[in-house]
Amino acid sequence: MARTRLLRGVALASSLVLTAVAVPASVAAAAATAPSQHRGHAADPQDAALDFDSAAYTMITVTVDGRPMNVRWYKEICYVANPVAAAAQQPGGPGGGTTTISNTACGYQSMNVFVPENAFGDQRTPVYFAVNNGGWKASYIRASVTDGTSYNSSTSNVGAALKAGYVFVDVANRSRGLVGADGSAPGKAPAAVVDAKAAVRYLRLNDATMPGSAERIVINGTSGGGALVSILGASGNSGEYTPYLAAIGSAGIDAKGRSTLRDDVFAVNAYCPITDLGNADVAYEWLYNALATRDTTGSNPSPEDAAAIAAEFAAYEKSLGLRNPDGSRLTVANMLDTIKAEVVRSAETYLQADPAHTVPPLGGTFEITSGGPGGPPTTTSYVNDWIDVDTATGTVRSVDMAKYLAFVATQARLKTTPAFDAVGVDGNTTSGTETDLFGPSTQKYMNYTEYSWNHNDVAGDGSGLDDTGLTWDRYTRRKSTTVDDQVHLINPMDFVGTRADTAPNWYVRHGTRDRDTAFTVSVNLDRALAADQQVEDLNYRLAWNQPHAGNYDVPEAMAWIAEVVRKAGDPLASGNHG
Repeated sequence: MARTRLLRGVALASSLVLTAVAVPASVAAAAATAPSQHRGHAADPQDAALDFDSAAYTMITVTVDGRPMNVRWYKEICYVANPVAAAAQQPGGPGGGTTTISNTACGYQSMNVFVPENAFGDQRTPVYFAVNNGGWKASYIRASVTDGTSYNSSTSNVGAALKAGYVFVDVANRSRGLVGADGSAPGKAPAAVVDAKAAVRYLRLNDATMPGSAERIVINGTSGGGALVSILGASGNSGEYTPYLAAIGSAGIDAKGRSTLRDDVFAVNAYCPITDLGNADVAYEWLYNALATRDTTGSNPSPEDAAAIAAEFAAYEKSLGLRNPDGSRLTVANMLDTIKAEVVRSAETYLQADPAHTVPPLGGTFEITSGGPGGPPTTTSYVNDWIDVDTATGTVRSVDMAKYLAFVATQARLKTTPAFDAVGVDGNTTSGTETDLFGPSTQKYMNYTEYSWNHNDVAGDGSGLDDTGLTWDRYTRRKSTTVDDQVHLINPMDFVGTRADTAPNWYVRHGTRDRDTAFTVSVNLDRALAADQQVEDLNYRLAWNQPHAGNYDVPEAMAWIAEVVRKAGDPLASGNHG
């Protein structure tokens, strides 16, 4: 996979961002400039337009654990100077229709800031920075804190953050599916990452006047949001994003296109992150074909495609050069054993955490409750034929990996082949996979993996060997190509362990029942973070009996946040930034 070249980055930024302001010609030369400013900001007309108004709030009242709390709500703060105009009608309405948005000017590049009244004026309290997108889709501005609502701090991360006295921030961002005012698609990668960085820079720009500390930003997200906070946490202060930040009028980009503010963060709280999209299909097919899971569960409609994609995993895994905690190389040969060990650790951690916790015996049943939004919950029984535990000692005797993966694939049917880049392959034009995250803003979608590119057979879609006459390798070698750069700029694996400023604290969870992305993805992220000397606290685990979801362990996650904040000390002390 080719890495971003700065001049190509400028070209891609100008082609994917709708703005009346052209990207400065000097941006390319300045992109590698290291950010130097920690607090406050230099005099800059554009930054001045992004000043925080501490008096512009609405007072609302909520109840947390039965106690009333006054909260200052700073509504829909536009965190960039040159926001991208959106169409009033956006996809995703009831029944697959459309939704009408009210803030077409900056509704996808705004933040709602909620400050507990008792925390107003506190420059040390953490900022809980929540991204709300799933599936890498665009996230319109939302308000997680609403007047008159009651929150339980043991089940709601919103209530827990407010109770802890944290500043809670809901952050909107562009991404796939966004329709621009001119009918184009301005949310193509890396727009979501660029917007998240711009939001962080807004908080740093105004750190002296806003409640909370921009040196204690804790970013939270699930699924595509988990991936977004992962790349945000991994790529701190990378100059590769500077052209894109300049194009949208982000804080901390001077008239010469140089970065004057930081966009690294203090901590990452990521759930089931759908990361490394360029290799996600390879990982998925390997996991669910290595032990014939697709065949066992009747979920293998394209066995030749599945086998061909899975065959690429061994070389990919080897290329990462990762190691397990015992120092052994993490390879295709021991990956299943590695996942098995994580499943065992997950079950034992669960059993030993509370005497009331149990795992059904072999032959017993798992009672799984599920249900879509607005529908009644449904409980289904699944026979436990894969894990044997000793209840008395809280330990696992054995795990049958073939039956375990079949269990995962039975309680939630496996994705298509390919799982993440399916549009245009074998005539498929209706897939909801992430293919539309890539390509220029003028094109509906573009295949971003080698297999899908070479097997695209939809004539006239502008993607693939059939339309370009070029194989993936030949196409990505061209200097004008940008799709491989897009893949790179949203992949945390490409930044962990590099000169980018990786967040020092990571809390990553991936459910043991999650079939939406391969377990190898989170395992690889964990091993890469463990090898990064910048990472001080890494708390990774497969979450016992959890599906593709997030924020199901609020007390544990919030206790971890409190502890890393305590260990980091006073953010206002010299040299104590996050």
